[in-house]
Amino acid sequence: MSDFPKNPLIGFAHIAYRFGERFPLRNTGLPFIELRSREELAARVGELDVLVVSGFWNNALAPDAKKLRFVQSISAGVDQYDKAVFAAHGIRLASAQGANARAVSDHAMALVLAMYRRIPEARDNQGKPFWRGMIGDLGQREDELGGKTMLVVGLGRIGGRLARLAKAFDMTVIGIRGNPASGGEGADEVHGLAALPSLLPRADVVALTCPLTPETTGLIGAAALGLMKPSAILVNAARGKVVDTGALVVALQAGRIAGAALDVTEPEPLPPESPLWSMPNVLITPHTGGETRSYEDNVLDLLMENLGRLQRGEKELKNQVV
Repeated sequence: MSDFPKNPLIGFAHIAYRFGERFPLRNTGLPFIELRSREELAARVGELDVLVVSGFWNNALAPDAKKLRFVQSISAGVDQYDKAVFAAHGIRLASAQGANARAVSDHAMALVLAMYRRIPEARDNQGKPFWRGMIGDLGQREDELGGKTMLVVGLGRIGGRLARLAKAFDMTVIGIRGNPASGGEGADEVHGLAALPSLLPRADVVALTCPLTPETTGLIGAAALGLMKPSAILVNAARGKVVDTGALVVALQAGRIAGAALDVTEPEPLPPESPLWSMPNVLITPHTGGETRSYEDNVLDLLMENLGRLQRGEKELKNQVV
């Protein structure tokens, strides 16, 4: 028999997601509250049995969360949660891995297309308005993806789907994953992280879809950028800290790489004074890669699956972290 509460009080803590509208449609009868600020969460965390949260979480909340038994992360990344703190307080934790795999891979592919087809420039010209003439310089003209090589760093659910999308555009795909033996996910080649320096010179697109870990923090720094083709672009749909921002700025200013498309930055939000904002060869989206009209329902699917497992006394959670 499980000692997990049969009618747990669930807290949905996020500034924008509409869990309070979507959850009642499931007719669970379970009580819930919505918390729209860190201050609200801190004031009421002691009442909660279950918490659905991402950026509002602070590990210092754990001692006050006397009833808290389970945290369902809204995000796929879990670098903001201290696993030791969760274990010490008997709080289970599961990620939302896979909930935004389609959205993030779609977004990453859109960034690649936007850079190769010069879409940001066209949008800027539309606002002026200015009809740009044809470009005679082959190095500056729009290009096609067929025959190009994409290096996907992080060949998990997101990276694996991105690999399949890239193959649909007739690209060659090289993947990097922690365990290369676990599958190619549509890539033409799969390697371990140690092979990165030898693979970077082959890539026209370096796409980051890896989790933030000690091994991937600062992975793309001056040395890695120096190994990329001058014609290559960097796409970051992972975490901002995977890239050394200072080194990226220097590489872009010096023309060591052709451009960068960034859905994530370090820090976030990107400060107004950052030179990245005004670089013509940089495209920035405000960490919206995972946004989709289906996101709340995707997370709620995970939540309900894990609540069922906890109430049945099962030891393993879906996307278990702690």
